[in-house]
Amino acid sequence: MAKRKPLNPADFIAPLYMNGLQGRMLRLPAPANKKREILLIYGHHASIERMFGLAEDLNQYGAVTLPDLPGFGGMESFYRIGHKPTLDNLADYLASFIKLRYKRKRLTIMGMSFGFLVVTRMLQKYPELVNKVDMVVSIVGFAHKDDFKFSSRNYWLLRTGGAIFSNPVAAWFARHVALQRPFIKAAYTLVADKHVKMKDADTEERNRRIDFEVHLWQCNDVRTYMETSVTMLTVDLCNAQVPLPVYHIAVDEDRYFNNSIVEEHLSVIYGKVYMIKSKMDGHAPTVVADAKAAAPFMPSKMRRLLSKAVA
Repeated sequence: MAKRKPLNPADFIAPLYMNGLQGRMLRLPAPANKKREILLIYGHHASIERMFGLAEDLNQYGAVTLPDLPGFGGMESFYRIGHKPTLDNLADYLASFIKLRYKRKRLTIMGMSFGFLVVTRMLQKYPELVNKVDMVVSIVGFAHKDDFKFSSRNYWLLRTGGAIFSNPVAAWFARHVALQRPFIKAAYTLVADKHVKMKDADTEERNRRIDFEVHLWQCNDVRTYMETSVTMLTVDLCNAQVPLPVYHIAVDEDRYFNNSIVEEHLSVIYGKVYMIKSKMDGHAPTVVADAKAAAPFMPSKMRRLLSKAVA
């Protein structure tokens, strides 16, 4: 079988202008004879480029759409139009996107980490969209603040830091002073031998990963990042149900979440929870530059489900 030529993300990214905000959207058309529509929502410290390899890997099962959300991946933030990046506002935005892009289509919706939080809140707020969804997939997602494995000290350190730097003055200082390229590179270089994202890489790969981290810290809106960090550390979505099953892809050595507690909370919200273990280490791939790099993250059981024909 001939090898597939690597794709260039730039060839499939188009401007996204909705609700007065400018962003981007990746769209990979479906292969021949594949009808599945996959909507992929990336997580907190991410971008289209970071998730492109996963989108490319999923593309073998159908068309893949990967949009920015306000304040993420370089998209303009809610603050620009006088709103805060609350979970409800992000859920509203995602619902509007689905109504616009999938008017007569059903879809498989996959949310990674924080992206899954937005997906769940959207399905809770907009039950009319439930019938459009043929499968909900959580990729190392969560639904409750108690899903985190942080110590009490680290929890309050992160929560306090998020609250401080969601202030516009502190956020400006962070973006224009603390998050300048030399400071970010120096910080990662100092901890590279122990940092989970860096320690397994040789010098060339480590430098590539550090450069990508610089990009991520600078392309995402700081106030949105910090405000949504507080949201993650205080969230509880267990007060409303979603009458759908959820397929939850988990990793054994997730550095952020307790998988058994995540399963308990998902079972309160969703009609049925199917736990699927990934062989990947950690929480998520560091840089998913191509389909080959992303392939180990997607379990064979999930691949069989995605391979099934859809109406």
